Amino acid sequence: MLKGNFYNIRTVVNEDGQVTLTLELNAAHPIFGGHFPEQPVVPGVCMMQIVTETLEDAVQQKVRLQKAGLMKFLNMIDPVQQPLVDVNLTYKAEENGGWKVNATLKREATTFMKFQGVFK
Repeated sequence: MLKGNFYNIRTVVNEDGQVTLTLELNAAHPIFGGHFPEQPVVPGVCMMQIVTETLEDAVQQKVRLQKAGLMKFLNMIDPVQQPLVDVNLTYKAEENGGWKVNATLKREATTFMKFQGVFK
C-alpha cells in the first residue's frame, strides 16, 4: 500500500461510480533514490497502484487487475516539481463481479496517465 507513505490524499469526492481526489506525493520517499537519483520520476507501477488503491477505497474491497485495455503513460511526474496530482476514476460493476474502470492521473492541463481496464 502506497497511501500514507508514498502519497497522502488531500481531497476526495466519492460519488456513486466516480471518485475524484487530489493527492500529494512524498518526494522524500526512498523509491525516488533509485528512480532516479537527481531526477526523481514516479514509476508507472506506482501510478497503477494509485489507481488500484483508489478503486479499493471506493468499493471497499480488495481488487486485482484482470485486463488493461488501455494503459498510457503520457508525461513523467517529478514529485519535486509536481507534488500534487489529480486522480479521476469512474467504475461500474460487471455481471461477473468485476469492475470496469476508466482513470486519469493529471494536474491542470497535463495528463500523466490514462487507463481503461477491468479489476476483479
